[in-house]
Amino acid sequence: MKNAPLIIERILNASVEKVWKAITDKDHMKQWYFDLEEFRPEVGFEFSFTAGKDEKKYLHICKITEVVENRKIAYTWRYDGYPGNSLVIFELFPEGNRTKLRLTHEGLETFPESNPDLSRKNFNEGWIYFIGTALPDFINKQAQV
Repeated sequence: MKNAPLIIERILNASVEKVWKAITDKDHMKQWYFDLEEFRPEVGFEFSFTAGKDEKKYLHICKITEVVENRKIAYTWRYDGYPGNSLVIFELFPEGNRTKLRLTHEGLETFPESNPDLSRKNFNEGWIYFIGTALPDFINKQAQV
């Protein structure tokens, strides 16, 4: 279990194309995910952002490793100044006029166990919020526009 990837799936009330835009367009991402200075869904593109609790912020450093438009995007995810490297994968599956999103975060065991901010439990809570609340809320709001 400790080395198993973290996987979260949700059904979203939007087409694959709309969900793809939500997870790859920096202006959309800013409204439900993180405020990225730049983001392009291209293999090799590197991006970073600072996030965390008020008392401790972390510089996240990421590099896109795979892109299949409207189907899959994957990127490495690590922290400046800390050991460990992981992989975040978003996969989209059409289900009629809805989309199943599968988020997989591999390599969490490579982060230091001594840092509770980088624990599997913390990642699980964070991804449940982003995939289970923030993204669906953003998509529902977009549908009303």
